[in-house]
Formats: sequence, structure tokens, C-alpha cells
Amino acid sequence: MTLVELIITIVIIGIAAAALFSAMASITARSADPLLRQQSLMIAESYLSAALALPYDQLNSAAQSPAAPRDLAGAPVNELAGYSVALTVDGAAKLNGVDATRIEVTVTDPQNQSLQLSGWRTCYGEYDAAGNALCP
Repeated sequence: MTLVELIITIVIIGIAAAALFSAMASITARSADPLLRQQSLMIAESYLSAALALPYDQLNSAAQSPAAPRDLAGAPVNELAGYSVALTVDGAAKLNGVDATRIEVTVTDPQNQSLQLSGWRTCYGEYDAAGNALCP
């Protein structure tokens, strides 16, 4: 191998290594994004399922302005302190002409990216303990 061939080989290997390292740096910089997105999704799903499980007449009390995630007992979850959860309830919404309540959960992660989930709840023949209908 001549000196010229050696220099050309070193230059080609250097360019390939630089391209590889820049691609790896880009991938590494974004490696936490899927984790944050998945955590936001899990938080939003748990809040939405908890709201959908409430009796129809108690849905409006489920609404909350942006706050840190809390457990079922109402205590803040310290591990999720960087997240913010907002839950809105729109009882005036209609779903194909049927009275329904739209529940919307918005979770903001520590990088200030928002994830929004929506669900619909109708009143399907619910009664309280005294036998009174809860549906409007």
C-alpha cells in the first residue's frame, strides 16, 4: 500500500466515523422521548379510566386544572413531579345526537410536550341508592 492510498483510506474512514458518531449523538439525544411519551400515555389512560368509572352525576366533580399527578388517595406522586395533568369535562357535548359527556385528559411531560386523550361517557340507566334516576 502506498502512502497516497493510506492517506485516502484514513480520510474515508474518518468521514465514515464522523457520520456514524453524529448519527449516534442524534439518537442518544432523543432516546428519552419515547419513555416520556409512554409515561404520559400511562398517566392519561389512568386518569381517563378513573373518570369514566365515576357515576354519571359525579363526572363534573372529576374536572381538575393542571396539577401534578396524584394517586387514588389524593397524595402527590413524587416520581412524577415533572408532569402536569389537566382533566376537563364537557357535559354540553353531543355524540351523534345523544346526550353525552366528553372527558379530556391532557398530560404535559417535563420537556413541555403535551399528550391529549379524550373519552365519551353516556348515562346508561344509572340509579342512586334511593332508586332515583341519575340520567337527565
